[in-house]
Amino acid sequence: MSAYEGFSKVYDKFMEDAPYDDWINYLKKIWEKYSLSPRLIAELGCGTGNITERLADMGYDMIGIDSSENMLSKAREKTGKNKAEVLYLNQDMRDFELYGTVDCVISLCDSINYITEYDDLLKVFKLVNNYLDPKGLFIFDLNTIYKFKNILGQNSFSQTDESSACTWENYFDENESINEYYTNFFIKDDKTGLYERFEEEHYERGYTIAEIKKIIEESGLEFVAVFDEMTFSPPKDNSERIFFVAREKEK
Repeated sequence: MSAYEGFSKVYDKFMEDAPYDDWINYLKKIWEKYSLSPRLIAELGCGTGNITERLADMGYDMIGIDSSENMLSKAREKTGKNKAEVLYLNQDMRDFELYGTVDCVISLCDSINYITEYDDLLKVFKLVNNYLDPKGLFIFDLNTIYKFKNILGQNSFSQTDESSACTWENYFDENESINEYYTNFFIKDDKTGLYERFEEEHYERGYTIAEIKKIIEESGLEFVAVFDEMTFSPPKDNSERIFFVAREKEK
């Protein structure tokens, strides 16, 4: 099965409670704090375009990048319903290519956690450095090791509605700092009334703040700050999601 074949069909339904609007308001506060007025923004791991489309509707020029064509198909359907235009690129963030530089690169909803190898993440950050305008910002979030270890790891979750169901099992390897998501989706076919089962495995890595700072510096970017989610306060020991801000170094 190709990546996200099943997940893409129900992603928006099972993520409808995600605080997309709050995240966007938080992005705006970060831009204001660091005196950035972006026009052209690239989003890494844009998925079905929930952040991308909202920003495009606000007048920002958006580029959405994702390795799953299935997820991008859903994103393009939204673009067709809206007036805003978005350039969607089916690319792996480890070797993405843009036509020029951008004012800001964002990556939300723990997309960066999906890069599970240190060297691969360094490649991502080097590419961000390459495509950022001078004084441009790189803003991304991470699920924390605390969340993997104490909230998700070794726990199972389920969610159902009238036409679909999902079970989600987690296994966290503390030695490797890898969380494995084992998912089963049951999706009703509107024509036949039968349910189709999709089974997928996903992996996320937990990184320490020190590791991320090191990768930022090695990539040529400059570390600016790390915050507890939706705040400008330092992360706590029990923070579940944290936001990093890096920028293009002044030459």
